[in-house]
Amino acid sequence: MVLLSAAICTKTGKPLVARQFMEISRSRIEGLLAAFPKLRGAEDQHTFIETDSVRYVYQPMEQLYMVLITTKNSNILEDLETLRLFAKVVPEFCQVMTESEVAANAFELIFAFDEVIALGYREQVNLSQIRTYTEMESHDENIYKMVQKNKEREAKEHMKRKAKELTMLKKEKDRFGGSSGYSGASSSMGSSSMGQSAPSYTPAVTASKPAAASSKPRKSRGMKLGGKAKTSDFVDALIAEGESVAEDSSTLAAPVRQSVQASAPDVATDDIHVKVDEKITLEANRDGGLEHMEVKGTMFVSVSNEAKAMIQLHTTRDAGKNASFQTHPNMDKKAFNNDGVIKLKNASRPFPIDSEVGVVKWRYQTTDESAIPLTVNCWPNENSDGSVDVNIDYELQDKSLKLEDVVMMIPLPAGSNPVVASADGDYDIDSRHHMLRWSIPFMEDGNGDEGSLEFSMSGGTADDFFPVTVEFRSEATFVGLEVEEVTTLEGDAFTFSKDIAFTTDSYDIV
Repeated sequence: MVLLSAAICTKTGKPLVARQFMEISRSRIEGLLAAFPKLRGAEDQHTFIETDSVRYVYQPMEQLYMVLITTKNSNILEDLETLRLFAKVVPEFCQVMTESEVAANAFELIFAFDEVIALGYREQVNLSQIRTYTEMESHDENIYKMVQKNKEREAKEHMKRKAKELTMLKKEKDRFGGSSGYSGASSSMGSSSMGQSAPSYTPAVTASKPAAASSKPRKSRGMKLGGKAKTSDFVDALIAEGESVAEDSSTLAAPVRQSVQASAPDVATDDIHVKVDEKITLEANRDGGLEHMEVKGTMFVSVSNEAKAMIQLHTTRDAGKNASFQTHPNMDKKAFNNDGVIKLKNASRPFPIDSEVGVVKWRYQTTDESAIPLTVNCWPNENSDGSVDVNIDYELQDKSLKLEDVVMMIPLPAGSNPVVASADGDYDIDSRHHMLRWSIPFMEDGNGDEGSLEFSMSGGTADDFFPVTVEFRSEATFVGLEVEEVTTLEGDAFTFSKDIAFTTDSYDIV
């Protein structure tokens, strides 16, 4: 076959998208498409029309027409097969067949048309190949973007910490009327010794470990009494714009993946800041059995005030969850195991300043189905007419958890969109990626701890709706580890901030 043009036009012949594959003028194509409605006729039941020079092969698509213009000597069977492929490609990019939707996705449609036809001849491709070619996501590019965003976030956190340090130094100067600089030698030695013996599980990229901080010892922070340095001008401006810096950081924390996980909001950090990062990996089968479940977590502590570096953390944990805990080599293991106290073995050594130190890590692994925090059951029912009714329900089994931003992603068969009969929470349909996203903003005991979704499809099989992928986040750990109090070694309490994130690494029902 020799295909001259592929176009989507209105019933009146107005072209919305037209891709030419041979040398032909725009006026010629517009004239051929304008003549198409007159040649078709009101009662015409055929799918092609022949004139003296060309052949029209067309298919109605709601209020629009998919039209192929070919030469008269082309093979009509090949023409019809190509038309069917075009009719499948268009819904991949247009959820509804309207003029505005086609215009909004015009370039995507043209790129897809180019994958079907080359120089007027049909390429040997199918729908899944076209979908792959048009998406062509680059893994290296995604990794690069993630690294860049981490660097930007790291730099902004460093700027905020430095601004806080200088603000504190100014307050000390105003209070005592002289130099308030602490000698940084002891904290520097503590920081370097802790960094040399740090275990391998500490993340390579952390928001509070600037590269320059570990290469040079800290200088004394004595105040200069003569004149105002340029650095002070810069920091004053930074402090004055502290609100905008925080907003930029929250913008950088937006999700990167389609597949995406929920990002923790920015937390205002105190002089003593505790961060807990816990992730769950789970795979359950569609019959409710648990194939594999593993929870890993790490607690980090950072101190930005040298006067508060001699501290200990008092923790509690859920004894019912038999997790395996491991403390940092420099921490007092017995104190943690017996009393839940996190402190350094050497009582005379302070915590490193401006360094995020991993103090405790843990691991929980089980195949006990009762330990699943959130159960999801998917029940596809194939009908005799080829349609499929799908019922999905969830239940929060671990009532101690409060989950936020819960998203359940159900794959869909290609060819049609689901008709949702009922749904707890919100949902949206991604027809391009054949995915239904079911969102529950909040779950806790007695509030959204169970729900259901019911929809139907005109075609497909039960296997088309698996695996179901779940994402969520929580501000409480799965193992129940909680920092109750931070005190000096003598027992005086300090205020502290904390950022706890229990998220999914992978959570699939297969």
